[in-house]
Amino acid sequence: MPSVADLTDAAKRLLVGRPFRSEKLSERLLPKRIALPVFASDALSSVAYAPDEIFLTLSIAGIAAYTVSPWVTLAVLLVMLVVVTSYRQNVHAYPSGGGDYEVATVNLGPTAGLGVASALLVDYVLTVAVSIAAAAQYAATALEFVRGHETLVAVGLVLVLMSANLRGMKESGAAFAIPTYFFMVAVLGMSAWGFLRYLFGDLPQVASAELELRAEDHFTAGLTSLAGGFLILRAFSSGCAALTGVQSISNGVPAFRKPKSRNAATTLLLLGLISTTMLMSIVALANLTGLRYAEVPAEQLLRDGVPVGEDYVQTPVIGQLADAIFDHFSPAFYLVAAATGIILVLAANTAFNGFPVLASVLAKDGFLPRQLHTRGDRLAFSNGIIALAGAAIVLIVVFDARVTELIQLYIVGVFVSFTISQLGMVRHWTRLLRTETDRVKRRRMRRSRAINTVGVSLTGLVLVVVLTTKFMQGAWLALVAMAFLFVNMRLIRRHYAAVARELEPQHSPQARALPSGVRGVVLVSKLHKPTLRALAYARAARLTALEAVTVAVDPKEAAALQRQWEEAGIPVPLTVLDSPYRDIIRPVVQHVKDIRARYPRDLVTVYIPEYVLGHWWEALLHNQSALRLRTWLRYTPGVMVASVPWQLSSSAGAEERIERSAPGAVRRGTFGPTPDERPRRGGR
Repeated sequence: MPSVADLTDAAKRLLVGRPFRSEKLSERLLPKRIALPVFASDALSSVAYAPDEIFLTLSIAGIAAYTVSPWVTLAVLLVMLVVVTSYRQNVHAYPSGGGDYEVATVNLGPTAGLGVASALLVDYVLTVAVSIAAAAQYAATALEFVRGHETLVAVGLVLVLMSANLRGMKESGAAFAIPTYFFMVAVLGMSAWGFLRYLFGDLPQVASAELELRAEDHFTAGLTSLAGGFLILRAFSSGCAALTGVQSISNGVPAFRKPKSRNAATTLLLLGLISTTMLMSIVALANLTGLRYAEVPAEQLLRDGVPVGEDYVQTPVIGQLADAIFDHFSPAFYLVAAATGIILVLAANTAFNGFPVLASVLAKDGFLPRQLHTRGDRLAFSNGIIALAGAAIVLIVVFDARVTELIQLYIVGVFVSFTISQLGMVRHWTRLLRTETDRVKRRRMRRSRAINTVGVSLTGLVLVVVLTTKFMQGAWLALVAMAFLFVNMRLIRRHYAAVARELEPQHSPQARALPSGVRGVVLVSKLHKPTLRALAYARAARLTALEAVTVAVDPKEAAALQRQWEEAGIPVPLTVLDSPYRDIIRPVVQHVKDIRARYPRDLVTVYIPEYVLGHWWEALLHNQSALRLRTWLRYTPGVMVASVPWQLSSSAGAEERIERSAPGAVRRGTFGPTPDERPRRGGR
């Protein structure tokens, strides 16, 4: 019958797969055709909600405001093209995978680098939360049984993505490549067919075109007023959600096949071209089909002058377009809806590839726990993947999977990183130009600096707009989260630095001097085999002094033990400690401290006999004094604790089970043979 450890190991292998050896890392690198869906799914998926946010924001001013939606979208696309062009300089200059964090740290200092890192970490978490929440809402529009359970569905989707990424980047990329390309084909195909029908005068209106759109009561001024200008800026900042994910490629350059920088730059270019084409097509078709999309549809949308009421279900923009464009072929509508829902789930995969890599770099530099730096059994940064999933689930649950509220926190972090990174690149080129003498290289550097200068100017302007328009809507929460991460990473770095200084070997003669002697203390409860083994082990160490110690919790048992000790003729003196309150721990600890006080130049080694148990329930049947005593003695200077194990018969075979099932065994280099290498039982 298989043990619990065997079942756990089997479940882990089913979920994650077989472990990879470290030398297999080079084989896990991504070609461009896989890297594009892995790193670009976030930016590509933004066409599923960025147009919605633009129309939703402009709806506050009524239908007249929709006339500026193409211009708002063009402004967003201009920013995207500038950012993509700027980041192509980044991946060539800093291909190590640090991305914006490395650029800012090298050129602007550690404080700027840490600011960028905190902004990116927050943005990655929000990417998962927003994308998955949007996917859950899309699922609710198509599947009746999902409505009312969006949060639960979203949490389940995050766990599925986490499991897929724990299997490795190459596996998750290959699994998600087909759905991502399917989404590109679906949206571009829908757009091409829509424009073709428009050219032939056959493009129908969407279902919401028959409704009237009333401006909100508090908005009485037109778009030419100050409030109208602020509304346009707010719509622009919401549309800039389309730029999220661009920075992931600069962080993921090490995951590309060689030549890494060139392949990453090519992928960035493809991302920019495809994303801008899809976004502009969606907004243009929405205007051509008379789409109405309101922030408060129950009140703002009117049918024959009467509000549609709470029963009206507002379908997302792409859903309305697909329903109208494919009115003669409903299967195509369902294909577009399915592709959109899937890409929103896969958009979170970009963060699952960016967050763990950045966390690993930060952990290596001492700003995050060291556990985030190590790779798991499948050569993925497993701890970072799990940490990202946990943080995203918390956000989804707290905000009840509501995209409209989550998206207000969004993109603040990404534009903070954009702006600081581009400023760092300007400093980078300026520094190189001071020493470069070759005319051709200087010309190329000046061109790159000009690109990054335009980039920092534009992204800085957008950051001001985003903070101005979104601060009170929830962006302040994102800033608080960034500040919290920034402070905590500084504290973690300070802790690691303090520990390193404390553990630094001293070079003085006193520090290198050996202790005068080592005094041993063997703890005794009964005179049995574990005690005799501990005594033999201690005597073999040839200590300066050795004594056995027992605590007289029961005076009669203590007296009986003394008689047994004398009768056995054991050549080690037995010290009996009095314990009027029947406590075992404190008398032993005090006795050890007394030895240290009498012999301050000597070390004290305490030998503790322990049972090695084979079953978890056996631990409930044996006293846990040894564990508690080790914990107490650990904080006593000059005292070493040695556990002397005695394997009970029930522990037979436990070592093999532990080797197979121990978490992180591959990282520690203690794992046993793989299933292919392990000999089979019961063979011929």
